[in-house]
Amino acid sequence: MGGQPSSPLDKRQQQHLRGQVDILLRNFLPCYRGQLAASVLRKISIELGPQEPVGCQLLHSKKLPRVREHRGPLTQLQGHPPQWQPIFCVLRGDGRLEWFSHREEYENGYRPLGSTALTGYTVLTSQREYLRLLDALCPDSSGDHAQEEPDTLLEMPVSFPLFLQHPFRRHLCFSAATGEVQRAWRLALQGGIRLRGTVLQRSQAPAARAFLDAIRLYRQQQGHFGDDNVTLGSDAEVLTAVLMRELQPALRAQTLPSLRGAPRARAWAWTKLLDAVHAAVLAGASAGLRAFQPEKDELLVGLEKTIRPDADQMLRLRARVAGRLRAAVQGPLDSCLLKKVDAQLPRLTQTLLSTVEAELAAVQTLLTQGMGRLSRHLRGSPSGTRLRKEVYSFGEMPWDPELMQICYREAERSQGRLGQLAAPFGFFGTQSLVFGAQDLAQQLMADAVATFLQLADQCLTTALDRDQAAQQLEKVRGRVLKKFQSDSGSARRQFIHGWLLCIFLPFVLSQLEPSCKAELSEFEGEVLAVGSPALTIEGIYEEVVRGVLLQRINGELTKALGASNMSCTLDGCSEAPWDQAGADVETEAQRGTCSRQPGSSTEIRPLCPLPPPGTLQS
Repeated sequence: MGGQPSSPLDKRQQQHLRGQVDILLRNFLPCYRGQLAASVLRKISIELGPQEPVGCQLLHSKKLPRVREHRGPLTQLQGHPPQWQPIFCVLRGDGRLEWFSHREEYENGYRPLGSTALTGYTVLTSQREYLRLLDALCPDSSGDHAQEEPDTLLEMPVSFPLFLQHPFRRHLCFSAATGEVQRAWRLALQGGIRLRGTVLQRSQAPAARAFLDAIRLYRQQQGHFGDDNVTLGSDAEVLTAVLMRELQPALRAQTLPSLRGAPRARAWAWTKLLDAVHAAVLAGASAGLRAFQPEKDELLVGLEKTIRPDADQMLRLRARVAGRLRAAVQGPLDSCLLKKVDAQLPRLTQTLLSTVEAELAAVQTLLTQGMGRLSRHLRGSPSGTRLRKEVYSFGEMPWDPELMQICYREAERSQGRLGQLAAPFGFFGTQSLVFGAQDLAQQLMADAVATFLQLADQCLTTALDRDQAAQQLEKVRGRVLKKFQSDSGSARRQFIHGWLLCIFLPFVLSQLEPSCKAELSEFEGEVLAVGSPALTIEGIYEEVVRGVLLQRINGELTKALGASNMSCTLDGCSEAPWDQAGADVETEAQRGTCSRQPGSSTEIRPLCPLPPPGTLQS
């Protein structure tokens, strides 16, 4: 792997990477198969359990997930040697960035000069900060570089830069014409990065949950407990990130000593090599998962057929073993929680709670202002064209990056504090946490907007004059705010439960492993006798630890919120940190459909048809 970084990978290097991907898949897929079986049993157990009424009050917007398309001229650092050259950039609604030589090439449908999915990137708008990052990538060695070429990379100051940095990919360096343009692009790019990064976390598909659990278990087998943003992206991108982290130390040791030139030029060359390796690994991981897809589909169908008839017996056995196992590990578990977790749990709970409450308060304020503007425009005798424009702007609020930044920055402000509190527990996934909070804000805003427009359509009829129509909108506004407050309260609790589990559960498991793992062998034979991959002693053990930890979390949230607000069940709260109501994200985005309660409509109609002259169309 130590070839010239500016050259494509040779056949030997590509073959080596394919072998590494094959080894990863060979070790990971058994974990994935096991978690697919566990997900089927979990789904059946929920079906067999007591059915609670649907808690969501708001309609579910089917316009998610997407970002608003953004495009315009920029300059880009490219070429050999790198130079700033004018381009035309386009951010697609799916979070893919493309760039063209000229606007006309984009408008005429030509192929872009380059493109990238924004998964895993970070946007920097400070040239000094970016140069420090480059300097840290390839620090100057003690050797004599007096005869080397001077470091001219990014030597000229850039007034309004946009640096896209990625830990395993080539950096992208852009520059805007003005500060206003720079800000608009920064917000748009951050939205695309978040959209691409949280595709698995937003999904409620059993396979997505199984994949994330399998990644966590695979990494625990490698001795890595905790979260560090590795699960941002699609399944293939997550596997690629896992392998890149394993490959990077050896790659650095083999490659960096051979790089020549000024320090920043070497860092630039290093990122180009990483980009080539990343592309090869991603291609291999994607191909491997595509090849596994038919087996996965067949496996899910087969698991459903084999597990369902014996589900009652399996669940009774699981409960019996869990009770005995809990008695065996209760002492070390309580000791670990008392010494390691209890002191920090209140602070982390309060920080998460204040973060989400501030963000949701900002969402409610924007929502209230938007509904108020529509009511005022209706009372003010607007033209039909002007009113339709206002309705459109209201409907687009959830995808307005400038407007939603008012909400998103509340989570960003807490990132450093949350990172400091969670780091002692091996949790370094605060970027994932912040993205999750921002997704939550956008989802609730989108649902509230959809609900308002739907209810307004139903109540605004041709028989109403303008004042009557405005009064009806006021009633709709009150109904929507009540629904929003109910849904935001439930979502807040679920969010906090999920992330506290992400922070503490891997840590507790790692602390208990030396003392409690030996206890599992006593129960293993009883579980193995069932002969189903859906039931394992390791899975039951983790459920025991999770249940005890959730009791601690529930107790702390009861103190923070009050017992009247604690309606989230243990089983429901053990789901992913932010489970978006709906089907698999990618499938839903492609089909544009969403399941709802019978008789309800999720189509967001912009107050159409508008009433005749004298009301909305005046």
